[in-house]
Amino acid sequence: MGTAQQMNNSYRRIQPFVEIMDSTLRDGEQTSGVSFLPHEKLVIARKLLKDVNVDRIEVASARVSDGEKDAVSMICRYARQVGMLERVEVLGFVDGCLSVDWIDSCGGKVINLLAKGSLRHCTGQLHKTPQEHIDDILRTIEYAEKKGITVNLYLEDWSNGMKDSPEYVYAMVDALAHCGIRRFMLPDTLGIMNPLQVIEYFRKMQKRYPGTHFDFHAHNDYDLAVSNSLAAVLSGAKGIHVTVNGLGERCGNAPLSSVQVILKDQFHAKTNINESELNAISRLVEGYSGIAVAPNQPIVGENVFTQVAGVHADGDNKDNLYCNDLMPERFGRKREYALGKTSGNANIARNLQELGLELTPEQTKKITQRITELGDRKEIVTQEDLPFIVSDVLKHTAPEDKVRLVSYMVSSAYGLKPLASVKVCINGNEYEGFSTGDGQYDAFVKALRKIYRDSLGRTFPTLANYAVTIPPGGRTDALVQTVITWRNGDKMLRTRGLDADQTEAAIKATFKMLNIIEEGNKQ
Repeated sequence: MGTAQQMNNSYRRIQPFVEIMDSTLRDGEQTSGVSFLPHEKLVIARKLLKDVNVDRIEVASARVSDGEKDAVSMICRYARQVGMLERVEVLGFVDGCLSVDWIDSCGGKVINLLAKGSLRHCTGQLHKTPQEHIDDILRTIEYAEKKGITVNLYLEDWSNGMKDSPEYVYAMVDALAHCGIRRFMLPDTLGIMNPLQVIEYFRKMQKRYPGTHFDFHAHNDYDLAVSNSLAAVLSGAKGIHVTVNGLGERCGNAPLSSVQVILKDQFHAKTNINESELNAISRLVEGYSGIAVAPNQPIVGENVFTQVAGVHADGDNKDNLYCNDLMPERFGRKREYALGKTSGNANIARNLQELGLELTPEQTKKITQRITELGDRKEIVTQEDLPFIVSDVLKHTAPEDKVRLVSYMVSSAYGLKPLASVKVCINGNEYEGFSTGDGQYDAFVKALRKIYRDSLGRTFPTLANYAVTIPPGGRTDALVQTVITWRNGDKMLRTRGLDADQTEAAIKATFKMLNIIEEGNKQ
């Protein structure tokens, strides 16, 4: 059968509803360096079940540790209280029914029984014949039924089983298809498959076992977990396994957010997922796992709803020309317009509009120039930084300034004190001075002191306090704020400067102070 025909046939087999099983707390925890505390598992489980509304969650592997037992018990107790216990699943093993007892002691009601889905795994790892393995599985299923525990069956390494030993896979499912197993879960354990193989293998399974509930569990070793999950749904899979942020063994699993939006937008499949909570659960798992989400990860990445190019902002202003179906509001987010060297007036205007700031075209031009300068230094400016930039730029270029910095140079070398050379314009007259100091800014201020003392015969205010912070609300290190308190006779003055460079910020604060004093002297 041709590839195009396979795709068409697969599309016709798409399920009207697809179950989403989240394995963040089990397979996701197998991410290198990730270990959730019991209370963290409970918080994530509650969020997934109640707010995100996944159909099922796989929360642990049986018999791992006492801490794991505490976590499973807490989750099962909560799920029982809210009528969701059947949606909580635990990975168990063919281990003489020890896993069944462990899950039962935690209050669990569903075991995801891990069996071997390839002949190589069965003989090479278990050192058993296929029939011996089948007999062990049947005994476990029978025991679980007596305990009132539902059985789903993982066929571990199913993808290699279909590739290298399909008759073994068929013998396994033939023997177990009518033994009360609710779901057969088909994993690409080593992440080796591509979508065409998924379609081919699923088509064979569906044809041989019509009406059977098959789940698909993808791994992302070839960056195909999402594509393979989609191919499985197109081929009749009734359930898909995912993890928040794509956590999982090696390269991870299929990310919940990506699978959800592709199923909904591209193929109109129905799920129970509450999309408005996808960003919130991503941030929660990011915090607890310590694994940062890439800024460009679809749906949940920090930058995915940020337009950078000015032409994009211009198009959005006119008719949302650069928007698609992935509207940020779907996911509890909003579109942002980055401020940098490629922003242009449209981005600036959009951000000013959202902040309720009204500027003249000339003022907007000055703000744009300043942001472009910061962008050339590879600095990123956020909307939260913008009010500070507006205030600083408009004040710094105010025409009433009586004291202006014409030029300056500061230098430092190992073993030598920093040197500053300064030229200033005071009431229309230019003056020059230079000095050394204990630091660059100290040298700069001492040069100014010399000008005021030697050229003007005036006392220069003394510095009483000096503080450097990030502007309140700012989310980046693009800007620093320097707040300086000055003593001028019996009066105290406090001025602020803002810049990407700390020394520049301090210099701006200094000249604001000098202009305040100069204005007072004229009155």
